[in-house]
Amino acid sequence: MLETIKNAFKTKEIRNKLLFVLMGLIVVRIGCNIPIPGVNTAVIQNLFNSNQALSFLDVMTGGSFTRMSIFALNITPYITASIIIQLLTIAIPRLEEMQKDGEDGRKKLNEYTRYLSIVLAIIEGVAIIIGFRNQKLFTEEGYTPIIIAVVALTAGAAFLMWLGEQITEKGIGNGISIILLINIVARIPSDLITLYNQFVKDAGNITNAILAAVIILAIIIAMFLFIVLLQDGERKIPVQYAKKMQGRKMFGGQSSHIPLKVNTAGVIPVIFASSMLQLPVVIASFAGIQPASGDGASLIQKLIKVCNQSSWCNITSWGEFKYSLGLLVYIALVIFFAYFYTSVTFNPLEISNNMKKQGGFIPGIRPGKPTTEYLNNVLNSIIFIGAVAMVIVCVLPIVFSGVFGANVSFTGTSLIIIVGVVIETLKQLESQLLVRNYKGFLGN
Repeated sequence: MLETIKNAFKTKEIRNKLLFVLMGLIVVRIGCNIPIPGVNTAVIQNLFNSNQALSFLDVMTGGSFTRMSIFALNITPYITASIIIQLLTIAIPRLEEMQKDGEDGRKKLNEYTRYLSIVLAIIEGVAIIIGFRNQKLFTEEGYTPIIIAVVALTAGAAFLMWLGEQITEKGIGNGISIILLINIVARIPSDLITLYNQFVKDAGNITNAILAAVIILAIIIAMFLFIVLLQDGERKIPVQYAKKMQGRKMFGGQSSHIPLKVNTAGVIPVIFASSMLQLPVVIASFAGIQPASGDGASLIQKLIKVCNQSSWCNITSWGEFKYSLGLLVYIALVIFFAYFYTSVTFNPLEISNNMKKQGGFIPGIRPGKPTTEYLNNVLNSIIFIGAVAMVIVCVLPIVFSGVFGANVSFTGTSLIIIVGVVIETLKQLESQLLVRNYKGFLGN
């Protein structure tokens, strides 16, 4: 990896692309610290300190949400719009045809994604501002601060969407993913300081402090290695192509394979599951309803506590531990969405038909329906393995947080995004270096 980065900076063209990405990320971090005019940021800070369930909103925005900056919405509207459009291509035949039309169809779908992103940004901005207005968010009365805040949030989301596309076009890697990566990474130093103050600094003696530091580092490194294996793991299904006579020459007879990734759905199932459980908590926070337990708590407060991730795995008493039922619901949702998302993005029947048209077949499996059934069986097994691995990665930080009280913002979702984006960006960097070397060779 270090050798790849070193070689990249030796090439002027790639070095300029990397510098463009760096400048774009600097702009992102500056914007995350510019507050919206007329907003009392202390109100947001107090609200987040009193309700840890809202911390997941801050992770994906790099801390800009607690500051209520102009980038508070960040790229979340664009990510949501991309997922919606991708799912709609399965349900709407016209969009499915666009997806198959090549570059022209892709440009049209990207245009729809941009429009939908703006609409979602306006809706989310209005909902957030109205929700926080009841908490004395604005320093002035009237509708003017509300309008300014909604316009600022929408403009910030639109600018980051544009910047992400510019990084994709003129830089290295996927711009939207890289912006999401820098937002998550920006929160890690403060989380490490929190872990140090909580477990190392207050350990009591030097032996306990060293032991705590070693355990924390070992867990973090082990999780990163496990995620790397999960991201790179794939099942290769061999495909043999029959020989064909065209004129006086024989074509075909080549061997290939279909790569099926173990983590077929990526981080999408975790995002869906987390969003479904945290949405009631966020809405309740806007309405001033706090999660609570005990005889005096209402049914709504108890249900919110079940959905509240910070309430899971609390072993202090059975009365609190029973709210870990939400963790079981979370695990079930992750596995369900892993199967659901893969089923709408991967079509074994289409792959089987394409193989048949091209004269390809899986050794030992007849073309047609048997090939489709074989691909379905293999895919179902892989999805389950990948979903279980995702659950392990996502549940471990929750367990440590509940049992040991480790109050950190990064989760298994954050780690998966970090590893996935870094690996994908390095692969693109290596491919551009390879193309550059080919050009140099041909030029000589």
